[in-house]
Parts: sequence; structure tokens; C-alpha cells
Amino acid sequence: MKKRIVDIVYILIGAFLFAVGVNVFIIPNELGEGGVTGITIIAYYLWQWSPGLVNLVLNSILLIVGYKYLSKMTTIYTIIAVVFNSLFLHLTEGWTIESNEIVVSTIFGAVIIGVGIGLIIRVGGTTAGSTILARITQKYLGWNLAYGLLFFDLIVALSSYFIIGAEKLMLTIMMLYIATKVMEFVIEGINTKKAVTIISKEPDQIAQQVNSIMQRGVTVFSGSGYYTKAQKDILYIVISSQEIVRLKKIVKEADKDAFLAIHDVRDVFGLGFGEISKAD
Repeated sequence: MKKRIVDIVYILIGAFLFAVGVNVFIIPNELGEGGVTGITIIAYYLWQWSPGLVNLVLNSILLIVGYKYLSKMTTIYTIIAVVFNSLFLHLTEGWTIESNEIVVSTIFGAVIIGVGIGLIIRVGGTTAGSTILARITQKYLGWNLAYGLLFFDLIVALSSYFIIGAEKLMLTIMMLYIATKVMEFVIEGINTKKAVTIISKEPDQIAQQVNSIMQRGVTVFSGSGYYTKAQKDILYIVISSQEIVRLKKIVKEADKDAFLAIHDVRDVFGLGFGEISKAD
């Protein structure tokens, strides 16, 4: 219950930041946006329709169509996010910050929007719209959620060219990219993980040192060299980025000729790492 309350607080903060980013930095500078928000902004530029109301109507329709691709809890969180996104878009309408530097406004808007959406997605919600499509591509195609969102957002953003012009469109694309990187950082966190594959003549010594010194588990696979046909134990270890230096030292002391392959890992769940989210 406590976790649910914390999650909802994150969603409310994220929805507020998103609305501030749109009303304070995007609309006053006549920039575009992606997804449903982009369509909402286009409607505002053309007909002065309320961004909050249009956002609520369009996202409600998409949520009805796409709810089956979301878990029960994600659907509940998404409804909360959509309602409060729309409410905050209405309440912050007309907010402005005096600035003659459009690039600075673009960057700040991107950061605020990226943090806002990232907080909502981090706890298992979505902002509906293109986020639902990104969730679908993540589930069935294995796409990174942030980049899936960028792909669908760009489709809408490019269509705004005829209204905001080429220069504002370029700034919009820059904003979307920055927002995506910020969102990715918020979702995945600063403590990124690395998967390490080790082939060595001293696998037992390395595994023992990793267990005792680093207190990390080691998985052992059986393999063989193609040329020599010699049987070898292959070690597989998942550690944080900060532990790479220590691992290299352990391996070098045991076998300076060992083979190491270090891979970036996006999500790690299980014993010693994060708990698998029920909302995913």
C-alpha cells in the first residue's frame, strides 16, 4: 500500500513537470512536440483549443483502444497520469518565463518534460498516446522504451513542419532527443549494470575471488575452442559500472591473458538486484 502511494506521488510530480514543460517552454516559443501532446499543441496553434481538454479527449480514446496491451496496474496508473496531465495543462495554461534565448528554453523544456515522463514510466505508468505504442513495441519487438517513444513522437513532430517552420522543427527534434536521453536516465538510473563474459585458464580462482571479494554470483557455462577443441569454463557475471575496475584487477592477477567481453545491460532483476515490477 505504501509503495502505491509513493508511486502515485511520483505520477503527480511527473504530470506537473510535464505540464510546466509544455506551457512554459514549448507553447510560448511556438515549438512542436511528439505524440498526442504534439497534436494537442498543433490544435492550439490553429484553433486555440484548450491543451488540457484536447489532451484528455485524445488520450482517453487511445487508452480505450490500447488498454489491453497494458497490465491492470499500469492501466490504473495511466488513467491517473492522463487525468492529472490534463488538469495541470489547464491549471498552468498561460504560465511564462521571460527569455529571449529560444535554445536555452528548448533545452530546459526538454529536461523538465523528460524528467516528468520518466517519473511516470519509472513507477509503471504511461502518459497514454505514443507511450502505449512504445509499450507495445517494447513488449513484442524488444525496443528500448525511450527510443520507441522517440520514434513515434518524431512522426507527429515532423508533421508540425507546415505550422512551425523548419527552424522551429529542428529545435523540436533537438528537444525530443534531449528529453529522450533524460527520460532514459530517470527510468534506468545512474547505476547502470554491465554483463561480463570471461574466458580464462583460471576460472575457479576468478570465480572464488568474485564471490568472496565482490560478493557477486558467477554463472559458469561449458564451452570449447573452435581450433583447439579444448574444453573451457566460461564465466558470466553481472555487476555495476563502478565494479568494473575491481573485476579487471581480479582477473589480471589470476590470468593476465584472460579474455574479457563487457556488455551494457539495460535492466537487471533478481537476487542482489532490483525486484521485477508487477506493472511491466
